[in-house]
Amino acid sequence: MIEQFKVLSQEEVEVMLSAPLLVTVLIAGADNEIDNSEIKEAVSIAKLKQKKARLDLIEYYKEVGVDFEDKLKVMIQQFPSKAEERNPMIISELEKLNSILPKLDKKFAEEFYASIKDIAKKIAESSGGLLGYMAVGYEESKLIGLNMIKNPA
Repeated sequence: MIEQFKVLSQEEVEVMLSAPLLVTVLIAGADNEIDNSEIKEAVSIAKLKQKKARLDLIEYYKEVGVDFEDKLKVMIQQFPSKAEERNPMIISELEKLNSILPKLDKKFAEEFYASIKDIAKKIAESSGGLLGYMAVGYEESKLIGLNMIKNPA
């Protein structure tokens, strides 16, 4: 188990471990369509973060990264296909982080917050656009800041 999570309940640990998946589905599906480039980018980010995340988060991302693509595909199937039905459900799950992050070490919580915001930005930029311009669509732009999660700083 991740050292930081010893103060959390099992349900809280599950929310923490599912956060990168939830963020991926929220942002990738903001325009109603989760395409392969967004899934590939999410898997790539998950692998990269296992090696190049902030030091405190490497153990976390090693755990999150196990079967990441399979977990992502299962999660996509579990939620409704329409963004207007799916997004409120995901936002509700992500809002649970607001009561979890204050229980964690402040530095870890701040790094986690910055890291999932980074994931949101990279997923939003991974699809669409012309030569990288206007790559973030309108629907994604409304969610990319993850405003449902309070900054633990």
